[in-house]
Amino acid sequence: MYKILLIDHCYFSRLGMVGWLNHSEYFEAPFAITATDHLLRAREYILQWQPDLVVADLHSFMSDIHHISQLSSIFAACGKYTRLLLLQSGTSEALEHYCETHKPWKTVEKSIPLGNLQTVIEEAMQTQPLTREARTVTSLLTLREERILKWWTDGIANEVIARNMGIAVKTVYTYKRNIRMKLGVDNRFSLFVPQQELRVE
Repeated sequence: MYKILLIDHCYFSRLGMVGWLNHSEYFEAPFAITATDHLLRAREYILQWQPDLVVADLHSFMSDIHHISQLSSIFAACGKYTRLLLLQSGTSEALEHYCETHKPWKTVEKSIPLGNLQTVIEEAMQTQPLTREARTVTSLLTLREERILKWWTDGIANEVIARNMGIAVKTVYTYKRNIRMKLGVDNRFSLFVPQQELRVE
C-alpha cells in the first residue's frame, strides 16, 4: 500500500487532506496515511515508517523554529527515495532560499486546485523509485536520556533520578537540558503539552 505522511501545523488542514486522499472519487488505490504537527516526530516517522510520499507545509512551522536549519532533519530523512512535496500555506524568503539549496521533489501553493494536486500526487506515485536505500535508523535520544525523560515525565525528583542513575544531580540537569534541545522545546512545561496528531491507516 502506498504510504503518505502529512506534516502540517494546522489540524483542519491535516484532517481535510486525510479525508480527501481517502476519497475513492479521486484515487482508486487506498493509501496508508499518517499525519503529524510535530517536526521531530515527523523525522522519526520518515525513518521508521518509510513513507513513499511526504506532503509538508513547512511554512506553517516558521514561527516555531529558532533557525531554518532545523528543517534539515526532514530533508535528510527523506533522502533520495521518499518524495518530499511541499504544500505551502505562505511564502518566506528564508524558506525559499533554503529550498533552493536542499531541493524538495516539488513545491506548490496550498491554494492549488484539488484537480491539479491530484495530478501532482499521481505523478509522485508513478515516478516512485523501484528500490529503497538501506537506512540506518537511529533514535533521537540515547538510552540514558530516554530513562531520564521517563522519570522526568513521571514527576520523579532530580535527586532520586541521580541516585538511580549513579550520577550527580548537576548531571541530571545537563541531561534534561540536552533532552529539551533535542525535542525542540523552550522549557520543561512544553514537554507536558499534548501534541494533536491524527493517524489513519
